[in-house]
Amino acid sequence: QVQVVESGGGLVQPGGSLTLSCAVSGGIFSIYDMGWYRQAPGKRRELVANVTESDLTNYADAVKGRFTITRDNAKNTVYLRMNSLKPEDTAVYYCNADVRTIFRTRNYWGQGTQVTVSS
Repeated sequence: QVQVVESGGGLVQPGGSLTLSCAVSGGIFSIYDMGWYRQAPGKRRELVANVTESDLTNYADAVKGRFTITRDNAKNTVYLRMNSLKPEDTAVYYCNADVRTIFRTRNYWGQGTQVTVSS
């Protein structure tokens, strides 16, 4: 079975940095789009950034210039480097991937990792 596992969340002061990682494993034939979403308390889940199989990237306006998404296809892993963090970046961050296995192509979510920006 396909597994999507995030890591790297935590508590950081405003202006600080964090890097999130997301590893996809299990019966993978190929991975298409990969991305990061976030959900703050009382708010809807929103796209933060995504990256295509050919490394085209897209960012939410709120994080442009501060966050960078990259992927390592050899490791089936996507990263989110977050700089100049603000309290409003506090949320649970979820990894998302379109994964093709021998049986089908499906969209998968990770379990989420908490990012808290606070002094």
